Amino acid sequence: MPSLQSVSFGSFIVEAVFLGDTPAFACGDGTIRVADGNVARTLRAHGGGLLAAAVSEDGRSLLTGGDDGRVVLTSADGKSATVTERPRKWIDLVAVGPSGVIAFAVGREAIVRFPDGRERVLTHDRSVGGLAFAPKGLRLAVARYDGVTLWWAGTEAPAQNLLWKGAHLAVTFSPDGRNVVTSMQENALHGWRLTDGKDMRMSGYPAKPKSMSWSPKGRFLATSGANAAILWPFHFKDGPIGKQPIQLGPREPLVTRVACHPSQELVAIGYQDGSVLIGRIADGNEARLRPASGSPISALGWDRQGKRLALGTEDGTAGIITL
Repeated sequence: MPSLQSVSFGSFIVEAVFLGDTPAFACGDGTIRVADGNVARTLRAHGGGLLAAAVSEDGRSLLTGGDDGRVVLTSADGKSATVTERPRKWIDLVAVGPSGVIAFAVGREAIVRFPDGRERVLTHDRSVGGLAFAPKGLRLAVARYDGVTLWWAGTEAPAQNLLWKGAHLAVTFSPDGRNVVTSMQENALHGWRLTDGKDMRMSGYPAKPKSMSWSPKGRFLATSGANAAILWPFHFKDGPIGKQPIQLGPREPLVTRVACHPSQELVAIGYQDGSVLIGRIADGNEARLRPASGSPISALGWDRQGKRLALGTEDGTAGIITL
């Protein structure tokens, strides 16, 4: 049976991750709480609020942005370093790429920063809504109003524009790099097949699908925003076009977070009432990992072995579930 350890940090949990084997929780009060055995160490990353977080490619550090205008890299051993800063600006989007390359957004600008300190500023007509690096190469997707712009960050090659009317927020590449998908302001997803630019419209959500997670081989894209985890199939020739999604873990409360298992076709599902389930894609079989607590799940993250799941809630409760 799964076991659950929990503790309250009293601040909205932005991300729940593992840095190597160490659970870490990025909190809205500007701190990172690192679980060291039965003790949680508090690391001060930002002078104000922590707005965004992403785990480094090697899984050993956490990149964060805050309302103090700083981009900070924190490791599990308690070392924090300011990577760069933009005084009097809010850094509410960050992304990690290969070989230590990072990206962050300030208003209409997406900034790519290289390990040697060199920066490339990518300017757009409207505010940046989301950032994501491709699984291979230095290609950056920037979600914005009316579509996505794809940049080859390491070269001066012209950008590629993927167009679709509306406000595009979070953005993600499929694990094979062949598809780009965004969540939209209008309770829908939109995708593009990069080989030919074909549009993929995925709608019908009662709320905004803010959380997206790919199954290990990219066969399915799991999303929040409904009363079940909605999984769109991408293993067909035309992806989800003309296909019905799988609904996993149907419940009365809305799904707020999803996290696919790193190696098996399982999905951890967090709900608005604070409960957490794990569901199997093949047959819909499910098991409850955490009962309802009253505060919505705001963060879910697996360790690399898929044996532990870190969770966080809007009221600051953190938990580690061992399967």
